[in-house]
Amino acid sequence: MSARDYVEKDYYAALGVSKDVAAADIKKAYRKLARKYHPDANSGDAKAEEKFKEISEAYDVLSDPTKRKEYDEARTLFGGGGFRVPHGGPAGAGTTFDVGDLFGGNAGGGGGGLGDLLGGLFGGRRGGGAAGPRRGADVEAEVTLSFTDATEGATVPLTLSGPQTCPTCSGTGAKPGTTPRVCPVCSGTGMSTNNQGGFAFAEPCRQCRGRGLLIDDPCPTCHGDGQAISSRTIRARIPAGVANNQRIRLKGKGQPGARGGPAGDLIVTVHVQSHTLFGRKGDNLTVKVPVTFAEAALGATVKVPTLDGPPVTVKIPPGTPNGKVLRVRGKGVKKRDGSRGALLVTVEVVVPHDLSDEAREALATYAALQPENPRSHLDSAVAGHD
Repeated sequence: MSARDYVEKDYYAALGVSKDVAAADIKKAYRKLARKYHPDANSGDAKAEEKFKEISEAYDVLSDPTKRKEYDEARTLFGGGGFRVPHGGPAGAGTTFDVGDLFGGNAGGGGGGLGDLLGGLFGGRRGGGAAGPRRGADVEAEVTLSFTDATEGATVPLTLSGPQTCPTCSGTGAKPGTTPRVCPVCSGTGMSTNNQGGFAFAEPCRQCRGRGLLIDDPCPTCHGDGQAISSRTIRARIPAGVANNQRIRLKGKGQPGARGGPAGDLIVTVHVQSHTLFGRKGDNLTVKVPVTFAEAALGATVKVPTLDGPPVTVKIPPGTPNGKVLRVRGKGVKKRDGSRGALLVTVEVVVPHDLSDEAREALATYAALQPENPRSHLDSAVAGHD
């Protein structure tokens, strides 16, 4: 990332949030803007493409706690257009400060953080610096799976859009057939020296804005930025047993790294559709099975469907109460070790709405022959208020 990003770009403004906003609100703002300016929704709109690139770059920094901290510190120190040293400082005329030294030791001295960052950005001598490999940004995506696919696992295609090396200019930013020229002000270093009150400080070259190169004839695709929005399709494997709204991290499937750095990760939020018959409770599937009063009282054998195979036979014991849960092992959700949870069968005793005269008479006879009072434990409490 160039010094210009830290000195001149306001990533908070790009996402429309305040500097003290919470991480969750940064993500919410990015997703809202990404949907609005996504290239797929704004085909041929160069301004929307540029806006999408801007908010993607902002989110890359602000969504990473370490990058955000370094960005905030750098903006605080250099946001005013250069590091200003008060007059009358202790150093003598002609003294040159190494910005990296101000925030940590010289090359080879550990530490990291802002010292390494600023030392690399503004000409310091520290070893890490911004010129080394940088990990690519993580990418977020969403996918909706059927209940069965989420339970059994599935491989789904995902089309991802984001800033990539411009295919037209191969990242130079110049129109094909032309070449960027070395900045005559900074001689290609991207830095210039600013003398103030006897002190000399390195700051980004204002002529080339820290790039070290000037582009006289910009690339028509990326307009000199060196990056363009492009799409790629990957096949993502969603493991068996994924839950609704669960986030799956796929290593190395995010944005490519810079200068040989590793690629970021792809983080997929999975939405699972409901099923007409089955529910889920952890690694177990659930299903409700209606039975008649006679089946619950006398016992019965019923056929119960399974999610991915033939039905199973379930025995309803005599005297089974309403709401009783019966467990069928091995017919639930597939686990990581290959085993499965259980199918939990909830018995629902169905009370008939319409009775024939014969059925009503039979129930009356049953009531007379079986004068059981299911509310006997409540009688004393009721009697006390009579």
